[in-house]
Amino acid sequence: MGSISGREANTSRIPSTSQKDWTGRAVFSLGFLTLISTFNYLDRSLLGLALPAIKSEMQVSDTVLGLVAGLAFVLFYSIMGIPIAWAADRWNRRNIIGIGFAFWSLMTMVTGWVSNIGQLTVARFLMGAGEACGIAPSNSMIADLFRSERRTLAFAIFSTAVSISSIGFFPILGWVGQAYGWRQMFVVAGLPGLVLSGIFVLTVKEPQRGAAEVHKTTAERRPLYQTLKFLCASRAYLWLLAGATLMGLNVFAASVWIPTFLVRVHGFRLGELASIVGPVRGICGGAGVLLGGIAMDWLGRRASHWRMTLPAVACLFAGPADVLFLLADSKVIWLSAFAASAFLTLIHQSAVFAGVASIAKVRMRAVATSILLFCSALLGQAAGPLLVGMTNDALAASMGPMAIRYSLLVIAITAVLAGISFMLAGRFIAGDARRAAED
Repeated sequence: MGSISGREANTSRIPSTSQKDWTGRAVFSLGFLTLISTFNYLDRSLLGLALPAIKSEMQVSDTVLGLVAGLAFVLFYSIMGIPIAWAADRWNRRNIIGIGFAFWSLMTMVTGWVSNIGQLTVARFLMGAGEACGIAPSNSMIADLFRSERRTLAFAIFSTAVSISSIGFFPILGWVGQAYGWRQMFVVAGLPGLVLSGIFVLTVKEPQRGAAEVHKTTAERRPLYQTLKFLCASRAYLWLLAGATLMGLNVFAASVWIPTFLVRVHGFRLGELASIVGPVRGICGGAGVLLGGIAMDWLGRRASHWRMTLPAVACLFAGPADVLFLLADSKVIWLSAFAASAFLTLIHQSAVFAGVASIAKVRMRAVATSILLFCSALLGQAAGPLLVGMTNDALAASMGPMAIRYSLLVIAITAVLAGISFMLAGRFIAGDARRAAED
């Protein structure tokens, strides 16, 4: 299949406002990017499912597990994210995604072959390097496939990757872990990516830069410092950055420690975690992302502030739902609260990605997204699991296994603070989008 040259020439294009977004090529590309993102989330979150078994086998503290699950992965993920995104704003994004997909899939398989906590740390470190090639270049491609009026819905579909992994893959991998051990889960999870990465490069074309823009754009390459200066002058971007970072802590801390929470507090086994919790989180989360995306797309055409108001309200309500989930003893109550939290927690993702695409210039989008992911990962994935693990160990002497109930309350606090941040971002996003459209 044909591909665009690695260094595209600067282009100027004013597409018709009647341009069709949902062409066969655009839908296929979006679907494949969503599938790759599914493995991105699956491979990084699978460790949370295996933590109880790893703790039992390797005899390490919750603090060490928090470091391995969070910091070991996010260190290289954060370090490599911005230079990879800088390259994606200049060269072929499809190839960058394909190479990264193959590499992190291989590292996922390697995770199943480790024999001690040091080797596990190295495997997570290298997995993070590969996964840094995923989200930011994908977001940049999607922004060139769909006009701004349709990006929120396109990004909502892309954001269902988390739910697809929970619904479709977690039960299968949970059964594999129950029957054959936690190591085989990683081998089975990594193998498909080695095949799919090649198919992706052969079948998906690199979209033209700025092809979906209504306004004239030169798609100018800029030095990194100019990109950073431009983004730092955007109040909407800074508030989006704050909200995404807070929700990163929420999502990563929850994904790593909720399986352990359910084992310690409610007596779940590995098979139950994968077959019950995964689908509940996946179905409710997917429904929230899709319905939220449709609602933001519909309401946003009538009043643009809804594209940020709706995700802000969702985060504000997610906080109380998390509190009820963590502290309730009745299964009906805590499971209902868990479902409500899953429905609300990821609604913000498509709005954030679409917002960043609208307030960054065409050849700044991958870098703008990577900086957001850098802060979300560095402060969210590194600090979140570690903070919960350290608090677990500090409270264990007085509370025993129940300590995790109170350690995880941090996810409720960050959800509320993120909602406030998104509300503030909505005040400035229209003006900053006009600024980005100017030459």
